[in-house]
Amino acid sequence: MELYEELISRVKSYNPRLNEEFLRQAYLFAVALHGDQKRHSGEPYIVHLVAVAKILAELELDEETIVAGLLHDVVEDTGIELAVVSEKFGAEIAALVDGVTKLSRLEFRSKEEQQAENLRKMFLAMAKDIRVIIIKLADRLHNLRTLEYHTPEKQRAIAAETLEIFAPLAHRLGIYRLKWELEDLAFRYLEPEKYRDLTEKVAKTRAMREEYIRQATGILKGRLEETGINAELQGRPKNLYSIYRKMERQGKDYSEIFDTAGIRALVDTVRDCYAVLGVVHTLWKPVPGRFKDFIAVPKENMYQSLHTTVVGPQGEPLEVQIRTREMHRTAEYGIAAHWRYKEGRPHDKEVEAKFAWLRELLEWVYEMRDAR
Repeated sequence: MELYEELISRVKSYNPRLNEEFLRQAYLFAVALHGDQKRHSGEPYIVHLVAVAKILAELELDEETIVAGLLHDVVEDTGIELAVVSEKFGAEIAALVDGVTKLSRLEFRSKEEQQAENLRKMFLAMAKDIRVIIIKLADRLHNLRTLEYHTPEKQRAIAAETLEIFAPLAHRLGIYRLKWELEDLAFRYLEPEKYRDLTEKVAKTRAMREEYIRQATGILKGRLEETGINAELQGRPKNLYSIYRKMERQGKDYSEIFDTAGIRALVDTVRDCYAVLGVVHTLWKPVPGRFKDFIAVPKENMYQSLHTTVVGPQGEPLEVQIRTREMHRTAEYGIAAHWRYKEGRPHDKEVEAKFAWLRELLEWVYEMRDAR
C-alpha cells in the first residue's frame, strides 16, 4: 500500500480535484484480478502497475490515464472482459485499456525488416488516442528498470526494440524525459562494456564539469541581474546515450567531445529569451554555426528553444539553451503536456494549432494503410 499512497500523493500534488475513491477502486480491482501473479523479480504484479501509474503521474497526466495505467494489463493477463472494465470504470478508460492491449499484441519486426513498418503500427494504434502510446511508453520504461531479472538474450532483445521503436517514438512525441531514460537503460543492456566505460569516464570528470557549470552560471546570473532579467539557471547534463552516439558519429573519444554539459536559462517571455541570448553573446564569443532558433522555427514535435554554443570561462566551449517556462514544460512532457490536469481542461486554438502536425502525420499513416 505504500507505493499506492505515494501514487495518490503525487497525483494530488497537481490535481486537487482527484476522485481518490475512483482511483482506489481501480487499484483494488487490479489487486483482485492479478491476485498472486509475480514479476520476474519475484515482486507482486501490482508493483509494476503502480509503478507505471506513477510514471504517468510524473508526467502530470489526467485521472483517466492514471486509472488506465493501473488497469493496462487486466484484459491481457487476467482474462477479464473489456465490457466489465467499461461497466465499472467507463468507456473512456476501457478504450485506453483496449488500445494498450492491442498494442501489446503487435509483433514488431527486426531492424533488418524496417523500422518504418514498426512505427507505422504504433502510429495506427495511437490514431484514436495518443494516451495509449504514452501508457505503453511508461510500461516499457518500468520494464527496462527491472530488466536485470531477465536472461541476457531477453535483455538484448528488449533493449534493441526500445532503441529502434520506443525511444524514437518518445522523441517524435517530444517526451524527452522518457526518451533519455529509455535510451540510457537500453544502452546499458545492449552495449554493457561501452556503457560501463563511458559511465566511468563521465564520473571521473563530473566534479570538474560541475565546477565549470557553477562558475559559468554565477557569471551569467550576475550579468542578468544587472540587466534586470529574471531567469532561472540550471545545469544541463547530457544523457549517456546521446554522448555515445556523438562519439560514434564523430569517431572521437569522450575526452574530445566538448559539449557534454551546459546551461539552461528559463524565463517568462519570448522577449526575455532573446534578451538572455544577447547577454550570453556579449559575455562570451559564439562558436560559428552552432546557433539554432527553434522558437522562430519549432521542431515538428512542438519543441521550442534557443540553442547556442559559446567559448565560455577558461576558453572552454559551453552550450546554452534558452526557453520560456512554458516551452520547458513542453520540452519535458511533449504532447503529454496537453493532457495534464487543468481546471476544465480547455481545448484552445493554440493547442489545436500545435496538434496540426500530428493530424497531418496520422492522415499520412491512414493513406499508407489504405494503400496496402
